Amino acid sequence: MEKVTVALGKRLRELRRSLGWSLDHAAAQTGVSKAMLGQIERGESSPTIATLWKVATGFQVSFTRLVAGLSLNSLALADGEHLHALESDPGIEVTVRFAFDPSVNFEWVELRLAPGSESHSDAHQAGVTERILVLEGELELWLAGEWQRYQAGATVCFDADQPHGYRNSGMDVLVFQDVIHYA
Repeated sequence: MEKVTVALGKRLRELRRSLGWSLDHAAAQTGVSKAMLGQIERGESSPTIATLWKVATGFQVSFTRLVAGLSLNSLALADGEHLHALESDPGIEVTVRFAFDPSVNFEWVELRLAPGSESHSDAHQAGVTERILVLEGELELWLAGEWQRYQAGATVCFDADQPHGYRNSGMDVLVFQDVIHYA
């Protein structure tokens, strides 16, 4: 089976070429350097989850569309499959609960952050919202330049067309579900 980084590189190159974009243009759209995009396309780099979000946002595709097919144990990252931490994100695991569905414009993922793990995301496209349900642990959510705390059972909805981040500064694993709705 193809290594995740190689499969991701092929996916990114195909997506970029289908749009007729040069690496320079893709870098300008995503905020990811041309050199890094080239390394990803060649399978030489294992990007962080945050970098994957930047790429998806810049290409104006859903996160699950970008990572579909990257599971090491399957031909497709379908509902319920895991995108285990890439080498650069050892403390983060993403499970797809529902892959992006264009008929309803949302995807539903579950994230597990090990103690001390943190993930930041650039602003998504205008109109994107996120709805989070904290299942276990305490989520620290970075919005409008400050960290806010949410305990297990808490819900929060926010406009994701702004920079935001997730952090687990607790001693236990943090588990939360995130429904991302695209405009």
